[in-house]
Amino acid sequence: MALWPFAALLPVSPLAWLYSLRSAWSAHQESSCSPPFKSLPPLARTSGIRTLVLAAQAGSVGLAYWLELLPLPWFQLAATLACSMLLCVFTAIRLRTSWPVTELEYAVQLACDLFIHSALLYFSGGSTNPFVSYYLVPLTIAAVTLPWRYSVILSGIALTMYTLLLAQFYPLQTFPIARENLQVYGMWLSFALAAAVITFFAARMAEELRRQEELRAIRREEGLRDQQLLAVATQAAGAAHELGTPLATMSVLLKEMRQDHHDPMLQDDLSVLQDQVKLCKETLQHLVRAAEANRRLAVEMQDVTDWLDEALNRWHLMRPEASYRFQRLGQGPVPRMAPPPDLTQALLNLLNNAADACPEGLQVTLDWDWENLTISIRDHGAGVPLAIAEQIGKPFFTTKGKGFGLGLFLSKASVTRAGGSVKLYSHEEGGTLTELRLPRVARGDEHE
Repeated sequence: MALWPFAALLPVSPLAWLYSLRSAWSAHQESSCSPPFKSLPPLARTSGIRTLVLAAQAGSVGLAYWLELLPLPWFQLAATLACSMLLCVFTAIRLRTSWPVTELEYAVQLACDLFIHSALLYFSGGSTNPFVSYYLVPLTIAAVTLPWRYSVILSGIALTMYTLLLAQFYPLQTFPIARENLQVYGMWLSFALAAAVITFFAARMAEELRRQEELRAIRREEGLRDQQLLAVATQAAGAAHELGTPLATMSVLLKEMRQDHHDPMLQDDLSVLQDQVKLCKETLQHLVRAAEANRRLAVEMQDVTDWLDEALNRWHLMRPEASYRFQRLGQGPVPRMAPPPDLTQALLNLLNNAADACPEGLQVTLDWDWENLTISIRDHGAGVPLAIAEQIGKPFFTTKGKGFGLGLFLSKASVTRAGGSVKLYSHEEGGTLTELRLPRVARGDEHE
């Protein structure tokens, strides 16, 4: 029963103390990603902590009064707890409004906590109360959520109150030996709480710092990738503009050659050349239309099977020498999606890579579940060499001896922008398995 008198004065339970520091760190995370106190959660958490503390204090004081453990000024303690309750009610009403919470208001709320805590300490032994260390909790919250000037002001208030409590306080009317025992046990409990708080808070902070460092590394990588994409896009735009005139000239010359030469074998070759030139012109026109559609966000909802059939037919015109077998594995209603134009081009690039490895016997499968769509492309080529597996997908790296090494890089960038992923595996039976995974709710679905 030695700790019960001080239990009446305990300003916060162990759970509330730990929750205080966890909430402070969570508020710091939010404020580091957005302007300070643009939304209400930090103040709402502080109000929740205050309500929890008030319940623990009121219960402890009521129990100590009922058991008559110490002759304390019960009326003054009750009045102080009533002030804390009024502050909780006022904060709850204020949180229902749409006014933004300012840094000054949040600092005033923490200052009120310091004054209420000081009043409780004044009527329960002053600086000899071992739970005087609770001053550090509001100061820690201020340090991680408010600018330094508010932290300095609040630290000055806490130091001033602590100093005044050294000289002025309501003394405990008890025997010296009992008072010493109370203080020793109280200090032990205060130390245990402080050790738990520091361990918990430091571990969470270290974990969050590691997570933020990983996010910064990812953002740096994405920034570098975007710069590379911008450079490639700039060159592609210039090349597309310059190719228009040569293609038009080739189209006219091929038409005149078919009129001047009637050799059947030559006619067949000229026809193939005309088809290829026409395909090149259509590809350039498609680029212009796709860019315009992206600018206007003019995406159309369609079944994923229709989109895939259209892409496969277009690809087969480009690669007539390739053969493939399509299989649909998904069960139930066919998902609908609004694929952006660059996603279609990414699929064509992946199909071309598979055809370059081995144009015969490609296997294309479509599967889906409640969360993702999966398009798998398997070729029967040489597979992915382990020595260069990490290099595949980086810009200007190619294993084919031709091309620019941009197809897979651009494909991955487009699929990532749509919220999906592209992975390449060496198939156990030989060849390469390319897996294109997309979310069921892809970019553009919101226009449905």
